[in-house]
Amino acid sequence: MTEQTDAQLMRQASPDAFAELYRRHAPAVYDWCRRHIDWAAADLTAETFAQAWLGRRRFRDERDGSALPWLVGIARNLLRESARRDRIETRARVKLGLPLDLAAEDGYADVEDRLSPRNALARALEELPAHELRALELRVVDELPYSDVAERLAIRPAAARLRVSRALRRLALTTPKEEL
Repeated sequence: MTEQTDAQLMRQASPDAFAELYRRHAPAVYDWCRRHIDWAAADLTAETFAQAWLGRRRFRDERDGSALPWLVGIARNLLRESARRDRIETRARVKLGLPLDLAAEDGYADVEDRLSPRNALARALEELPAHELRALELRVVDELPYSDVAERLAIRPAAARLRVSRALRRLALTTPKEEL
């Protein structure tokens, strides 16, 4: 049986046919991408094939059955669009007075870490007075009734309720709602 052309595979529009097209041309598309944007070649190759799959019905056989020129054209368009977006974002950062390289600026590298709700909760827990934190742990984590919390802390049940209540109020004031 003779091997099908890329055009025949594209007309089939099946996952198996497209997988064969990928096996044939992924190395060449990757090499093209690596020559143009080495650090993102794998991502650009993946996006090229994703766009090719989505646009497979638009394929026109203009190269004796080969889809490689079409695939490289998709990669070129993706790279051009990415460069255009980067220019727009850079102009916006300049207009707003923001640093052009966020990772290089002091204070920006850990911004996601500082804004994470989970980290905010951890910091809020660290700031609780020890007696409130212990009461909260016994009641919420260990799921003990207030009478047992009071017994373990050698205080009255009303005092145990008060400590847990104060701890929860402090947490509510200092952490995003979705974490509580």
